[in-house]
Amino acid sequence: MTEMYKAVDAYTERMTEKSREEFKIEPKLYGEYGVKRGLRDVNGKGVLAGLTGISNIQSSVETEDGSVPIDGKLEYRGYSINELVDGCVRRRSYAYEEIAYLLLFGALPNDSELSEFSSLLSSLRTLPTNFVRDVVMKAPSKDIMNTLMRSILTLSSYDERACDLSLQNNLRQCLMLISELPMLAVYGYHAYNYYMEGDSFYIHRPSTELSFAQNLLMMLRPDRSFTETEARVLDIALVLHMEHGGGNNSSFTTRVVTSAGSDTYSVIAAALSSLKGPKHGGANIKVVEMMSDLKRRVSDVKDEDAVGAYLERTLKKEEFDGKGLIYGMGHAVYTISDPREVILRGFVEKLASEKGRHDDFELYSMLERLAPEVISKNRRIYKGVCANVDFYSGFVYSMLGIPEELYTPIFAMARMVGWSAHRMEELINGDKIIRPAYKSVMPHREYTRIEERG
Repeated sequence: MTEMYKAVDAYTERMTEKSREEFKIEPKLYGEYGVKRGLRDVNGKGVLAGLTGISNIQSSVETEDGSVPIDGKLEYRGYSINELVDGCVRRRSYAYEEIAYLLLFGALPNDSELSEFSSLLSSLRTLPTNFVRDVVMKAPSKDIMNTLMRSILTLSSYDERACDLSLQNNLRQCLMLISELPMLAVYGYHAYNYYMEGDSFYIHRPSTELSFAQNLLMMLRPDRSFTETEARVLDIALVLHMEHGGGNNSSFTTRVVTSAGSDTYSVIAAALSSLKGPKHGGANIKVVEMMSDLKRRVSDVKDEDAVGAYLERTLKKEEFDGKGLIYGMGHAVYTISDPREVILRGFVEKLASEKGRHDDFELYSMLERLAPEVISKNRRIYKGVCANVDFYSGFVYSMLGIPEELYTPIFAMARMVGWSAHRMEELINGDKIIRPAYKSVMPHREYTRIEERG
């Protein structure tokens, strides 16, 4: 096999430049043909591709003088995310189940509706007999997102109605996957940790007495223990990642694949494929890695000038991964503030105090303040830059002792609710396959026989 790979590498190394040359399209042509690259205009505003009643994102208001940026707003089914979180915090109740009900069914549940829904999700926290042994433990991988995709596609083989596209059946499948995703991810991590890292192997069954967030921490930890603060901060983080409009890459992928008539398992596997990308769900890992690199490279992390200089070198591709990005900064929609980041920051400070990591919180706070200034100074930007929710979420997960391999899968556990809502909305309202146009810029060429080719 080694010799074969060497031959393939040699061939692809030689042919890559040929492909690069053949596939290259002159950048000026995009402007000439009015192409909205990334389905966004020159101001970063997304092309209108559909309608939704699931959530709303607002970063500006239209006035007589044009568009005016405002502090970011996020609404789930018309309710402000700030009010939803505040309501759960005041009641000292876990929010995941309540907000999931809201997104899936369009209204806030009363006590009996919430109790019924929570009990249903608890009853669905189970996997087919021997599924962990036969699927999850086979071919373990460090890439838990790939493990999740494999497991979900395999689950379709256990579903006699896998391809039934009726709304009732799709709702059943979505509720099952919402409940099963934490087990698939955590068990997948434990299998990787045992077989590839040589650590202990343990499988804790979820408890019907615990909330979604509590079960996640319990299944992950050897001693099954967690504090109330830990569970509540994780619960809020899950709610903040649960939904973010139909235009984000993974939710749009859900819509596109649903419009093709695919089954639920295939649709969610496609959404996971989108989310795992570092430009989407994998960004929080890059923030944590960047902060670790900063601590190694800057001798005094309380020196604002030294930290600012590191950020400038990072933008110039002289530090960290050489990509010229300050991770956790900037968003496709928000300009002044990301409401999810603002909410999460308040909980982060409380958790950092409990964990004895106040100095780290101060460093994050410094970066949150300095980075937009450094970016504005060194880059020509068409809109404001603010910290996004990924800036603090990785820090939260690290304080909770969650391994980096599970950062993006936890994002997926939360967003699974939003994907389910978008799938249902597309099934109910969509009557056409989503098919945008691409303008061909390929010139016509005359065919030549092989003996005449150079």
